[in-house]
Amino acid sequence: MNVQRRLLPNISALAAFEAVARLGSFTAAARELALTQGAVSRQIGLLEEQFGRRLFDRDSRNVRLSTAGEIYAEAVRSALGQLRDAALGLMSNRHSGVLNLAILPTFGTRWLMPLIPDFVARHPDVTINFATRIGRFDFARERLDAAIHHGMPDWPDADCTLLMRETVMPVVSPEFLATRDVATPADISRLPLLHMATRPGAWNEWFEEQGLEAPTGPGMQFEQFGTVAQACMAGLGVALLPEILIAGELQRGQLVPTPGNPMQSRSAYYLVVPHDKRGHPPVASFRDWLLGQISKEPAILAW
Repeated sequence: MNVQRRLLPNISALAAFEAVARLGSFTAAARELALTQGAVSRQIGLLEEQFGRRLFDRDSRNVRLSTAGEIYAEAVRSALGQLRDAALGLMSNRHSGVLNLAILPTFGTRWLMPLIPDFVARHPDVTINFATRIGRFDFARERLDAAIHHGMPDWPDADCTLLMRETVMPVVSPEFLATRDVATPADISRLPLLHMATRPGAWNEWFEEQGLEAPTGPGMQFEQFGTVAQACMAGLGVALLPEILIAGELQRGQLVPTPGNPMQSRSAYYLVVPHDKRGHPPVASFRDWLLGQISKEPAILAW
């Protein structure tokens, strides 16, 4: 029993240790935790005495994690995060559970969020916690149950359910188009091209679809569709954007298509569920609901 107690430090001491490790300052940690600097220092001292190891290297100006402290800090952050998630789930949902879902920023904001009230109405006993992620990540490390992913269905140790394919089209602002002579797809190669960092080969694929050679010059790069759409509307160049994500701008005339055929992307949108979450009831409820919503969209099914 004594050994077990030694291996289970006080939660207040762990919170103090995590705060100092993250902020690199006893003073900042004390301010965040609403404690005195002395109280934080005593909590750290108790941990070091309990384990018989120095967790921080201190001098007159700085405090740094020791080698042992760095290893322990990573484990403590993960453990405290799991405790917070468990407490949130216990307080917010006592029946079916919680769904921790990763979404793509623009897809989540423009397509998914307007539909979420319907899921909430149909499944009031499920609480969804949203996280924004671009690209692959470790589900277990991030403590996420599922993800909406754009790419290929090759996520390791996970099931990938096809949601929808994607049609992209070159668009510009009407003011930009009015000052350029753009009559054919070949004319686009002479214009400034706006690139998505997550889809570096998109423009090459589009020019190939048009039977043209892609230009080799540099162009502005952006990390998110929302930013590149704003840049396009500001007249900075031509962007290759998914039709589903710019429907509003097209309807309002803020963006207009250029000559050239739209292209179906080689990548698509998938719901990705790690194998150990396949039986999680909130995941199954969300997957069935999401596929039902997509089945109601003829335009999406036509892709």
